Amino acid sequence: MEKNVGGYDRIARLVVGPVLLVVGVAVLGGLLSVASGTTAVAIGVVAALVGAILLVTGVTQTCPLNSVLGIDTFRPAK
Repeated sequence: MEKNVGGYDRIARLVVGPVLLVVGVAVLGGLLSVASGTTAVAIGVVAALVGAILLVTGVTQTCPLNSVLGIDTFRPAK
């Protein structure tokens, strides 16, 4: 796949991704309470999954959803 994530988009993914990943793991580990029961597990899983996806797409600079939507924020260095 061609690179399609760059600039502020990449910076945002590399900042928000790890934060969501840590929050999700903390919720799943019981270190952070956001709800109780199944709701807490669902919130933790979703936060960790979204965080991991943002982190991977920020590092690899490719996003399949951006490709489908025709979005390209990557500008090659000159």
